[in-house]
Amino acid sequence: METAGKQSIDGSNCWCGGGLCMNRKAIISGREYALLEIVPSLDGGRALLLCEDENGKRAVCSEPLWRSCALTDVQSAPVHAHSSSQEKIEYFLSVFKGREDVYARRYHSTTTGKNGYTPVCKNEWVHSLCDKKKYKCAECPNREFRPLTADVVKAHLIGRDSLCRDVAAIYPMLEDNKTWLLAADFDEENWKLDVTAFCKSCKEAGLVPAVERSRSGNGAHVWFFFSEPVSAADARRLGTGLLTGTMSCRHELSFSSYDRLFPSQDIVPKGGFGNLIALPFQGQAQKDGNSLFVDDRFEPYPDQWAFLSSLPKITPEQLEEALRKLCHHGDMGELADAEEKQLPWKRKRTKTKLTRRDFPLQVRLHHSNLIYVEKKGFSQGALNTLKRLAAFPNPEFRSKQAMRISVYGVPRVLDCGYEDEEYIGLPRGCMDEILGLLDQYEVPVVLEDHRSPGHSIDVKFNGVLRPEQEPAARALLDADTGVLSATTAFGKTVIGSYLIGQRKVNTLVLVQSSALLEQWKSSLEQFLNIHDVLPEPPKKRGRKKKQHLIGQIGSGKNTRSGIVDIATMQSLLEGGEKSVKSFVAEYGMVIVDECHHVAAFTFETVLKAVEAKYVYGLSATPVRKDGHHPIIFMQCGPVRYLVDAKSQAESEDSPT
Repeated sequence: METAGKQSIDGSNCWCGGGLCMNRKAIISGREYALLEIVPSLDGGRALLLCEDENGKRAVCSEPLWRSCALTDVQSAPVHAHSSSQEKIEYFLSVFKGREDVYARRYHSTTTGKNGYTPVCKNEWVHSLCDKKKYKCAECPNREFRPLTADVVKAHLIGRDSLCRDVAAIYPMLEDNKTWLLAADFDEENWKLDVTAFCKSCKEAGLVPAVERSRSGNGAHVWFFFSEPVSAADARRLGTGLLTGTMSCRHELSFSSYDRLFPSQDIVPKGGFGNLIALPFQGQAQKDGNSLFVDDRFEPYPDQWAFLSSLPKITPEQLEEALRKLCHHGDMGELADAEEKQLPWKRKRTKTKLTRRDFPLQVRLHHSNLIYVEKKGFSQGALNTLKRLAAFPNPEFRSKQAMRISVYGVPRVLDCGYEDEEYIGLPRGCMDEILGLLDQYEVPVVLEDHRSPGHSIDVKFNGVLRPEQEPAARALLDADTGVLSATTAFGKTVIGSYLIGQRKVNTLVLVQSSALLEQWKSSLEQFLNIHDVLPEPPKKRGRKKKQHLIGQIGSGKNTRSGIVDIATMQSLLEGGEKSVKSFVAEYGMVIVDECHHVAAFTFETVLKAVEAKYVYGLSATPVRKDGHHPIIFMQCGPVRYLVDAKSQAESEDSPT
């Protein structure tokens, strides 16, 4: 082994050798270590560092870890606290680089209390030139934007305005779809735990993150700087890959983290600049210890300028290497597949790096409105894999980005799951995947069924199925959940009536319009003979409502019988459409008609409140135009029987 470390010639606190130059001291896990030796890799990989703590105990660490924890020597840093104001501002402008033709400044309305950021324009509010109602700033014919200058940065750093209206922000996305930097935003309740896990992933990938506590102190930006402009797409793949890796060791990190990257999309949107990010070192915020770079304990570095100017920048070669490590299975990892959700026979085993040791000795599942999985005994990686069974890429994000439309407010991943401290809740349609995953690792399962069996009803099907309808009905009756995908002329309402006649439990039929409600009422009255006795209505003053065995909820009526009811989706929402009427959980069977047409939010909200043992969807096509059809299969189950237009036409043409 060759000793590569030698003290530098200039006498500073650096240790140079083996082509590397390192600070001599670092604080790792709360202990101060001194660098003894740099050991070069024999295969051309990263060097290892031999170090010693104050008690003489020796340890080995990686180069990135040492750099991230190093105690910066003020004299060796390019810029430090004792540098001139001009040197600091020049360095600040050289690091925080975005578009050079425009920057944004924070505003605060003393009238409304609203605040935000707006591009700085010479003609803003000039009566004859500025028409914000007619034009977006980026498309205004009279725009005359101001660039980020030394004077602007100076005002930003000093922070004389008590309302922070001198805070500057940049647009990281350049006009050629490249960027000098990448930042990830963390602002949820446990942001410190999220940031700590994320930084661990960064160091494992050989990257040195810079953590800035936010202006409010209730979140953080994690910054990366590139040695030259790189494509925004590659920078974002880096951020996404790091987040995906973090989720495997901290499953609590939400999928919305993918939406909080700067830049926020790969291509500059038409008529816009992309998202902006407020710059650090904000004068007012610094007084509270915020908008500063912090260490592993979230304490500000003593010399902010020395820390910032000592940060290594990521070269294109390092970026390429990191992407190769992080994104070899895709930057967002394994998510639910739309086709596999739709067609169970095309389902593949989930690819994971898990082992039997990642699971408890036995798993307990509670089946109700969701499938609740007890988290105790699962590893972080296994919990992350479970969560991903109920999440899928949002096609709307991809299409808007491809058309250069702003993706503001459009989530990159749609998550249909639920989580609290004890349970992960997954939609009923994920049951096969859950059991398949557990079976793959030979994990015993205890299933507790809390679904509502409803109550029995005295009903008979008053009709005869056509030959082509019989296998469809059998396929649905063979399972507790599922979707029948068949053309309009197939007679799906007849199949629904048959299911009610066979299951003989109180049933709720969900439709999306008043017209469909009337169609179903007519069909059920024709094909069902119901002999149940209506419950005694509650005593109320005024005119009594006429009761019906087949009730109606919606379209101006509420004649719910609790036996067989038809309801429009919208009529079941209450509390500003945030909650669902409680009686929805009382039925033993729920049938959703034209489930591919129902608005995804309304559909999911109502179906999550359903506790019925039997849940079926009827649809003319299993595909939604917005690409959100996995939600249908998660809530109703996979396609159990598929009839395409060609098969239906052949059936109609065949002799009887």
